[in-house]
Amino acid sequence: MGLTTSEPSVPGGVLAIDAGNSKTDVVIVAADGSVLGTARGGGFHPHRIGAAKAVAGLAPLVALAAHGAGLAPDGGPLVEQVSACLANADFPVEEQRLELALHGYGWGRRTQVANDTFAILRAGVAEPRGVAVVCGAGINCVGMLPDGRTARFPAVGRISGDWGGGAELAEEALWWAARAEDGRGEPTALAAVLPAHFGLGSMYALIEALHLQEIAATRKHEMVPPLFRVAAEGDPVAVRIVRRQADEVVALASVALDRLGLLAEEAAVVLGGGVLAARHPLLMDSIADRLAAAAPKAVPRVVTAPPVLGAALLGLDRLAASDGVRARLRRHYEADAPQRAET
Repeated sequence: MGLTTSEPSVPGGVLAIDAGNSKTDVVIVAADGSVLGTARGGGFHPHRIGAAKAVAGLAPLVALAAHGAGLAPDGGPLVEQVSACLANADFPVEEQRLELALHGYGWGRRTQVANDTFAILRAGVAEPRGVAVVCGAGINCVGMLPDGRTARFPAVGRISGDWGGGAELAEEALWWAARAEDGRGEPTALAAVLPAHFGLGSMYALIEALHLQEIAATRKHEMVPPLFRVAAEGDPVAVRIVRRQADEVVALASVALDRLGLLAEEAAVVLGGGVLAARHPLLMDSIADRLAAAAPKAVPRVVTAPPVLGAALLGLDRLAASDGVRARLRRHYEADAPQRAET
């Protein structure tokens, strides 16, 4: 439930915020679905710097979007509904803390905070119904129904039973490649391909460079495309890693569908995040085959709309906006799609 106040005279519309690990998008949407102002900034990390400081970092972006919309950010509420979908809001208590911090800025009469995976789900469905699996740096899954019921997972890594995403794929590829080179494991082309990506001649050299931080740990994600190339060539080790990722995606989706009572109904399974958006054939075919067996009526689709659209649609849902209003907002982002693809 979102926070409310008794502010008597507030403009309509939505302030939508999609704050991910690497970037933040802010958009102000009028009550008729037209986009009035936008802004973009860096990542959102409340788990590192605290909720108050993280939310304070959003204020300049809101001010920039408000300026584009011709609104004064310090002149009272900008909109009726603030709809913020935020990375690292993995537990309800974290959402509540962030919601309180956001509402304190007075940008809207009502404030709603959700995990950023809900934005990807809502961007990919015509109504708030279905399941989304996001596989980017990590992995997460959420589901929702029009009556407000949701399904979700803590999604904080191995301690919550998670496996997958770019970080895990890179670690797994490194593990198998290291063992292949020193003789503890079966042969794999990864043992040559991974170090070659960094201009090195052996896994020993790559391990040393990573250990001594001559290659930053943040560059491990660069190993994911080579992993998929090797898998596409039929390397058994790489194929198993990719298929394990497909297993994890389908496990999350099928459990979420079951929790919402959607296993026996046609329902969307929205796929998002960099690993899935790349549409690697082996991964996507494996997901399709496994999902068809686990949830025959599920309809998998890769989301192409920006997550901030989903955050805005969730806000419009809270305002009981008409289908026409939501369609107008979608058309804005569909018209903008070619330009976004070029940037």
